[in-house]
Amino acid sequence: MHRPTILCPIDFSGASAGALRYAAAIAARLSSRLIVLTVEDPLMTEAVDLGTGIVWSPEDCRAQIERFTAKSLGPDAPAPIDVDYEVAVGRTAAETLRVARERACNLIVMSTHGVTGIRKLFFGSTTERVLRETSVPVLLTPADAGSAEIGDAKRLIRRIMVPVDLTPASAAQVQAGLFLAAALSVPLLLLTVVEPLRTPLAARLNLAGLEADRRAVAEDGLSALVSSLPPGPHPEALVAYGDPAEEAVKVAHDRRAGLIVMGLHASPLLGPRIGSMTYRVLCLYHGLVLALPPGPVDAASLGLAASGLDARHAPRAEPVSQRTRKGAAVTERS
Repeated sequence: MHRPTILCPIDFSGASAGALRYAAAIAARLSSRLIVLTVEDPLMTEAVDLGTGIVWSPEDCRAQIERFTAKSLGPDAPAPIDVDYEVAVGRTAAETLRVARERACNLIVMSTHGVTGIRKLFFGSTTERVLRETSVPVLLTPADAGSAEIGDAKRLIRRIMVPVDLTPASAAQVQAGLFLAAALSVPLLLLTVVEPLRTPLAARLNLAGLEADRRAVAEDGLSALVSSLPPGPHPEALVAYGDPAEEAVKVAHDRRAGLIVMGLHASPLLGPRIGSMTYRVLCLYHGLVLALPPGPVDAASLGLAASGLDARHAPRAEPVSQRTRKGAAVTERS
């Protein structure tokens, strides 16, 4: 009943330019409001004022954001959109979360890499902090998204993959995957990974029977999850064996999945947590990741994510077999 709002924090890097392109495409599709945010370090603003004779001005910074936005979107920019340019002073992650909360944002679009904060080996500390505390979905774009054409976003998706651990939280993640797959007319793949037992005792025992039992339990759980879904074409289901994050990225690459939908874990005391598997997937995967905070799926926010990915070139969903329609198609990956 209200116009949705998208927040895109930038740090003037090429990675954040790519995130901005995705955010603008989504905003143009739904005629939604786009907030482009940059956060200045308070120590830097004070140092400029005191030591250089240059006076820092939020208005000057807004002008820089506007120029960066125009340059990032380029001549193929989407139709005119309602853009707000916001400047904050403080810690980037904390200010991003504050603005998202105070402006009632429905979706945050940001890059997995950047130049703000302490540079990490794989992805930025600002992104990690936002994922730990966000209460709205976050669409994470790869570091090299700056060269992607906005109209090519849909063709980059091809398939959506949802890794599930068969806990109660899996249902919401699958629901999100179903919604996006239907909106984009692309196939959906559900993946669960059986992790090998690695203990000194396990190495001394004959685990062939036990491993077979664990795979069977995973197959049964995945089949039950598929059969519980609403009527309609059911997603493909796959059981893999190995390191969960590595297998998820490997399957996404092999099956040409351009979007992974993952959940963020919750703690009663600390709120949303990124989760070790999500962390490692973000470290290894070079595609789009939609991170969902704990709780019910917000269809409006997911609609934002789906509508921003151009559906004109969507491949049709793959035919499903009769066995899949019965919710029993589970394939092993050795």
